[in-house]
Amino acid sequence: MQTRALAGRVVAVTGGANGIGRETARRLALAGARVALGDLDPAAARASAEELRGDVVGFGLDVTDSASFTAFLAEVEEHWGPLDVLVNNAGVMWVGGFADEPESATTRQLEVNLHGVIRGVKLTAPAMRARGRGHIVTIASAASKLSPPGESTYAATKHGVYGYLKGVRAELRGSGVRISVVMPGVVDTELAAGTATGAAKLLKPLDVARAVVAVIERPRFEVSLPGYVGPLSRWVEVFPQPVRDLLLRAMVPDQVRSVPGASVRQGYESRIFTGTGAGTGTTPGGEHD
Repeated sequence: MQTRALAGRVVAVTGGANGIGRETARRLALAGARVALGDLDPAAARASAEELRGDVVGFGLDVTDSASFTAFLAEVEEHWGPLDVLVNNAGVMWVGGFADEPESATTRQLEVNLHGVIRGVKLTAPAMRARGRGHIVTIASAASKLSPPGESTYAATKHGVYGYLKGVRAELRGSGVRISVVMPGVVDTELAAGTATGAAKLLKPLDVARAVVAVIERPRFEVSLPGYVGPLSRWVEVFPQPVRDLLLRAMVPDQVRSVPGASVRQGYESRIFTGTGAGTGTTPGGEHD
């Protein structure tokens, strides 16, 4: 597969002020890309951009609002030129029993995690197709294939993202526009604070950032982190349901059991889903997985 150099390429990263988004931007800039950070907190986006080495700039972006997303893309093009790569990173997660999930949390996860990705694709892919080149990389989750107890809505959004991108990829075949989905397990960010990792190790934002850079340089559709998770999730499906259930219980964390008493999540979830708590101004899209 042909390697695509990153030097000089214009890349936009949503939810880019913190966590995976910030680390991805750092790695891309070090590789020579011209990077635009989009974040719900414009000040945080600008601060992160100033702290990172290389060609990095920060802008405000609300992925749940088409006007905001359109304005962000216009600012990126005015500053750097036509967009070569969009990294859909913004994401939020509520954890707990499905019956206890507030309506506001359900709505917010659908709007950011699923509709935000769809909005990004619809606003960038047509222009890329017209130019005959471009790449959209979405940082989804291992929950795109697996559904941990306690993350039912979050997993539903990631299943939706995977299905949506699979269909879009088929429509764009032969157009020169690449579609990739990166599916990490639990990553050490605020979004996953207090949750269990199951049989897999806890990942770092750098692990995901390296995977994003690698898939831009050598495009493919699916990337699982750790690498064995994707094949393993497919392999498990060959067994009868009772055996499958036993294997999945051994591999997949039960967040309903893990999260109770994890006060570390309370500040994040109150800020993201109710707009209360310390640090209310921090972006809900700044952390992912």
